[in-house]
Amino acid sequence: MDSRIRNRSAALWFVVAGALLIGCSDAVQMAHETDTGGVVTYLYKEERGGPMGSRHRNEALQLIDKKCPAGYFVIRDGEVKGNAMISSQEGQIDEDVGRRWGIQFRCK
Repeated sequence: MDSRIRNRSAALWFVVAGALLIGCSDAVQMAHETDTGGVVTYLYKEERGGPMGSRHRNEALQLIDKKCPAGYFVIRDGEVKGNAMISSQEGQIDEDVGRRWGIQFRCK
């Protein structure tokens, strides 16, 4: 009986850890990719420095650098439509949860 409880606890831990990793991986995405460029989007919150101060911005730029080792041109950047999510306060919508910034780029 004791080993079954430990096995369930271990299984639960792996499920929770996996869910956390999946949730984190959504912060920076290659939203569109071609042979010569693409669009990278990342989460940001206005009250935490906006898109330029987002902790995810560097990861987004690293993703572009990896795609374009010889350099790149930014074609356009700006807010992209995100997903609003329901907050824990009786059906209120937290507008900042789904805010995303997009960087469209072309490799040199």
